[in-house]
Amino acid sequence: MYDSIVIEENNTPTITIAFEHFVNDALSAASSRGMPVIRVVPETIVSESTVMEDIEAAITAVADNMIDALTRPLTAEEKSPKQREPEHPARIVFKGRLHEVNRFFYQRGWTDGLPIIPPTEEAVAEMLTGTDLPADHLVAELEPRWGKATVERIAVNAAMAGALPTYMPLLIAGVQALAANPASGMMAASTGSFSPFWLINGPISKDIHVNSSFGAMSPGNIANATIGRAMGLITKNIRGVRKQIEDMGVLGNPGKYTMVAAENEEFSPWESMHVEHGFQKEDSTITLTFPQSFQQMVPFGTDEKGILATVINSITPARMGVFGLVLTPAHAKSLADSGWTKKKIKDYIIENARVPMDQLKQFGPGVRGSIFIDISEDQGDSFSIFRITQRDPEPVQVYVFGGFGSWMGFLQGGPQPVMKKAELPKNWDMLVAQYKNIVPSYVRY
Repeated sequence: MYDSIVIEENNTPTITIAFEHFVNDALSAASSRGMPVIRVVPETIVSESTVMEDIEAAITAVADNMIDALTRPLTAEEKSPKQREPEHPARIVFKGRLHEVNRFFYQRGWTDGLPIIPPTEEAVAEMLTGTDLPADHLVAELEPRWGKATVERIAVNAAMAGALPTYMPLLIAGVQALAANPASGMMAASTGSFSPFWLINGPISKDIHVNSSFGAMSPGNIANATIGRAMGLITKNIRGVRKQIEDMGVLGNPGKYTMVAAENEEFSPWESMHVEHGFQKEDSTITLTFPQSFQQMVPFGTDEKGILATVINSITPARMGVFGLVLTPAHAKSLADSGWTKKKIKDYIIENARVPMDQLKQFGPGVRGSIFIDISEDQGDSFSIFRITQRDPEPVQVYVFGGFGSWMGFLQGGPQPVMKKAELPKNWDMLVAQYKNIVPSYVRY
């Protein structure tokens, strides 16, 4: 769609052919570029179809519509489109009781379906105490709709999510990570249901109680829950990615509510993720990647042989992008005690995760990875599925978090991780002291 707009701006008429269920997405993209009435011709073939007969039939069926759309004179609305939203909306949009506010926000499409905390002037002002940046500071313009993520807009969405002011440094760094990741726009609007996964490293994880141990990615911790949720609301309200309009994930993903964990640095035998990528141990960072799925399993054994055999024999040949191996501290220690470093683990997986060639040929003309491969040629008796991702500089990542037990996890799919440093405000120690006691206290049965 963006290409069509560029061509139109050069005084050449275009049409855009779109799958019939993606027309709203196409028009939204055009509107965000100042061309809300560009001509779109809907067709009936699913975007990822590989059946040539179906593709040809669907395009042939709309050939006359394509010609008509290219030759029909412009209407008055097309010549001079009306502005659909006020350029400067009112600062106070609604007054009412809590349930009324929630219904209003939901009906406007501003929530994720769960109740929100009303972002009052007082709530947003409190959130802004978590940063030294001015409220109108532009942190980034975010794809795919190039929404302006100012500090205040980040604070508004953080307040709605129920976050604490001490999360603001991570949320600002998270927005910077979204802007720096070249695949963020595609991941958000793809038919694949990629979910942002946020990994927290450094002292901030202890300061604000980000869970890194048992149930790290389960509900129950306000930091894990609301950091991810705030970034999801930022994606909807600032980036402009709304379900069934721009977000066309076919199946959806519950991880889009929140998928946040801190690395269990205290019990990891290796250097932490952020130190591995060039930061200092005392730095606090947030890392972003976009897995499509999170899988848990019990390994064949808890020694090096059992752990690694489980990994290389469980990776699906049709996976895409980066493979993230989640090791518990116990499994990480078992491997480290046997001489395994993170690099050795990554190299071992890359070299040994294979699928027999005769099995590969059953999948059809190509196997979906970062690229398609041609299996019509003789490739030998076996094929390393990670060699499909030869364009990826680091096709495997190793994360250490979770409690002590026999389970392990796979985060499959998505682009290379992007890591950003959180900049703490001058009043950080005071803020941490102010909010440190907001932790659950469970009654013993």
